[in-house]
Amino acid sequence: MHHHADANLDDILWKTRRWNGSAAYAESKLHDAMLAFAVARRWPAVLSNALEPGWVPTKMGGPGAPDDMDQARLTQAWLAAGDDPKARVTGGYFYHLKQIAPNPQAEAPAPRDRLIAICAGISGVTLPR
Repeated sequence: MHHHADANLDDILWKTRRWNGSAAYAESKLHDAMLAFAVARRWPAVLSNALEPGWVPTKMGGPGAPDDMDQARLTQAWLAAGDDPKARVTGGYFYHLKQIAPNPQAEAPAPRDRLIAICAGISGVTLPR
């Protein structure tokens, strides 16, 4: 879902926009990828990636969701604990055991840095260098 989202960093908390749950969810997935890539850039020795499990049949996805639940969990486990050199990377975006291109906003340094600053302002926690 993040592929078609805009980061909307001027209104990350939805204070001025009319609420849209689907858009908010998609933005949050984009923000997740931005944060994963920011960690990868700040700490190259730490493997920090983002993934798309797909539209899977969960309570949220619904029983008619077309993606394979096994593929969703396999990608997560493969990245977290796999020995495959293709999984031992950082700053990647994955779908069904393959690295794919993320939303371009996720890879742009300036929006990522701005998101880090916004998160620090909201949480009071600064991401160490």
